[in-house]
Amino acid sequence: MSGLLLTEIDHVAIAVSDLEAAIAYYRDTFGAEVVHRERVDSDGVEEALIKVADSYIQLLTPTTETSPVAKYLANKGEGLHHVGYRVADCAAALQSVKDHGGRTIDEAPRPGSRGTTVAFVHPKGAFGTLIELVQE
Repeated sequence: MSGLLLTEIDHVAIAVSDLEAAIAYYRDTFGAEVVHRERVDSDGVEEALIKVADSYIQLLTPTTETSPVAKYLANKGEGLHHVGYRVADCAAALQSVKDHGGRTIDEAPRPGSRGTTVAFVHPKGAFGTLIELVQE
């Protein structure tokens, strides 16, 4: 497959222990307001999205002790969790990862927040960065 599959940065996800405190920090420090908030039970997280130009800062906090974000916080503490890249076709981008020997977390695209379709690429095959492919 040729051509650029990534169309822009959709979001930068930051894992936080206290979602309300993180929201207050961005509001009070940068004047940023939450434009979307959603609980994603399938991933065991609650998110708050802050719009920055055409992208988002996604503040993530776990809603269960077994969610991947809970495990991340326990192991690494708060901070950058993953980068979400917008793609026109999530299935095609995911297949390209597989075709090029990359490791995926999701075998097939699945529903994400905001009505998106998403798939995650494992950080061990992506130079240490957890990647989320996001199709709007």
